[in-house]
This record gives sequence, structure tokens and C-alpha cells, in this order.
Amino acid sequence: MTDNSTSRREGHCLCGAVKITAKQAANHVGACHCRMCRRWGGGPFLEIDCGTDVLIKGAEKISVYNSSDWAERAFCSACGTNLFYRLKGTGEHMVCAGIFDDADNDSLTFKTQVFIDEKPAYYSFAEDTDNMTGEELFAMIEGGQQE
Repeated sequence: MTDNSTSRREGHCLCGAVKITAKQAANHVGACHCRMCRRWGGGPFLEIDCGTDVLIKGAEKISVYNSSDWAERAFCSACGTNLFYRLKGTGEHMVCAGIFDDADNDSLTFKTQVFIDEKPAYYSFAEDTDNMTGEELFAMIEGGQQE
């Protein structure tokens, strides 16, 4: 059975200058192991798909890096906290799981890993997840867009 339920989630960057409210955040976490995500955050990108209904306070403190033709990555310019990966075409936000206030409780499950073929050998997760290679992910995305 697929869990498509969502929850309202609130969180903020390390210094509190940026506050994010996701009205329909998924109740599961995904991990991306692509080289770009690992370079961006020093390890796999652990994210919650928050869709497009995302409210941001302190947007003037957000710096955005256009990481590809179809996506951008954002961080707080005051403290450096990575905030989200956003698809340019749809405005869909994949928000860093750790910024949410309730990320430490048991309401989230670890569900998916993408770019599993790029995951380095020096770490692995114990949970049984749905795994996709980069090629499988791009085949699923309309138009075959890449990271």
C-alpha cells in the first residue's frame, strides 16, 4: 500500500531568519545520492516532497543557485542552512527534512532512495526502501530531464 498522505509542517533554518511552512508535506523522507547533492550537503540529500503549497517568511535571506536548466537549490544567506531543491517548471519543493520542527518524531518514514547507482560505498542505510538508479528516475520524469 502506498502512503500518499500529507501533513502541514513548519520549520526554519539554523539562525531562524528563514521560516518555511509546507501545507502538504509528504509523510515520508527520500534520499538522493547523486554527486551534486552529495557535494551540496556533504552527504545524501534527505528531503520531504512538499509540493507547491509552500509559504516562506524571510525570503530576502534566501540565496538561490541555478544548479541545472530545470532545478535550483536554495540556502539561507545568513547561516548557510540548505533549505530546498525546487523544480523550475512546476515549483515543486523538496525541502531538507532536518529543518522541520517535527522531523525528530516518529511521524516520518524513510521511503525512497534515488541515484542509488551513484551512492558511494562508505555509507549505507539499514531501512528497506524503494531504490532507483539515475537512469530509472529520468525515465520516470517527463521529458527525460536530468539533475
